[in-house]
Amino acid sequence: MTDTQPPPEAPAPTEGTAPAAPAALPVSVEPLVEAYELPTVSAPVVPHSLLVAAHIGWRFLVLAAALVVLLLLLNFFKVLVVPLLVAVLLTALMLPLVELLVRLKVPRGLAVTISVLLGMGVVGGLFTLVGTQLADGLADLSDQARQAYDSARNWLSDGPLGLSSAQIGSLFQEARSGLAPGGEEVAAQALVITATAGEIITGAFLAIFSLIFLLLEGDRIWRWMVQLLPGNVREPVDEAGREGWKTLTSYVRATIGVASIDAVGIGTGAALLGVPLALPLAVLVFLGAFVPIVGALVSGAVAVVVALLALGPIQALLMLAVVIGVQQVEAHLLQPLLLGRAVSVHPLAVVLAIGAGLITAGVAGALFSVPLVAFLNTAVHSLRGRENTWVTELRRPQLRVDLRRHAPRVRRRRP
Repeated sequence: MTDTQPPPEAPAPTEGTAPAAPAALPVSVEPLVEAYELPTVSAPVVPHSLLVAAHIGWRFLVLAAALVVLLLLLNFFKVLVVPLLVAVLLTALMLPLVELLVRLKVPRGLAVTISVLLGMGVVGGLFTLVGTQLADGLADLSDQARQAYDSARNWLSDGPLGLSSAQIGSLFQEARSGLAPGGEEVAAQALVITATAGEIITGAFLAIFSLIFLLLEGDRIWRWMVQLLPGNVREPVDEAGREGWKTLTSYVRATIGVASIDAVGIGTGAALLGVPLALPLAVLVFLGAFVPIVGALVSGAVAVVVALLALGPIQALLMLAVVIGVQQVEAHLLQPLLLGRAVSVHPLAVVLAIGAGLITAGVAGALFSVPLVAFLNTAVHSLRGRENTWVTELRRPQLRVDLRRHAPRVRRRRP
């Protein structure tokens, strides 16, 4: 038998105190916990690939929405944006001349004035010469086109087709009605042309004004823009912008060289073949070369059509051979040597960029798409080269600690 000890007696209550509560009986809670244990329900597991696709998808939607808003803003302010972009391209072209004059101890303001006046003189003289050539050659070209029209009518009637005069008349009447608009359309087009001329004049003044200030204080304007960014990203963005500007400058110089060679080649070929308006055609080829691939094709087609109307099919075929020869030299010699070193962009990317720019902003988009792609290509490569450094700086908290305040004080004991 085991000795059982009686439970301890509760102390007797004293006066002024409440009686003590009875001792709680021991209760086992394990059966209750086991009885009321909730069943576990297995949640459906989402595949990891679907999660990754969802994360990429909503980020892509955000970027697409931001891009659409940006394009809408640019389209709304296109009267300001297009002259500014023209001024940027002209700055990339004329800045080396300004820097050369500054190195020759010419004040920067005077150097900018000389460069701008020289550029305006060259452009104005060129357009004056082209206008004179057009005024003198359009009358002859009109007569030659009329002769080509008569020759085409005779071939349709006397040739293998053997069309009657009524059929030929109805055919040319349909073509004329399709090309010539009605009276209301003519009035609407006249208003559009008037508004466009006003926008061109306003844009020209704005481009010249922006060009002057970009040549004078372009570096200062860029540094002010960089100062608006957070401190951790200023240095990589500044470096990427400057690298992109070097690429843009090289692209403009190389394009000027390629355009000049194309214009000289096609203009010389047209002059040797006796094609009228050889100089305006050369200027058209020069301007069209600023839109790679597409511009040369369109300007060459115009030269072939003029040769066909003025001189006939034999000279048109010879003009086509000249255009194809110049474009082959450009594609296999000039593009790799000049543009290949300046812009390392695949030709497919160039064509897609031109198409996207043409759909988005018309001729202006086709003109500025390739320089923009070249700039962004170099800038993004520069940022990716420093990605680990500046991303680490972004994630690192900025703690400015005064070491002199928080350093431990060491008292020197006297010997």
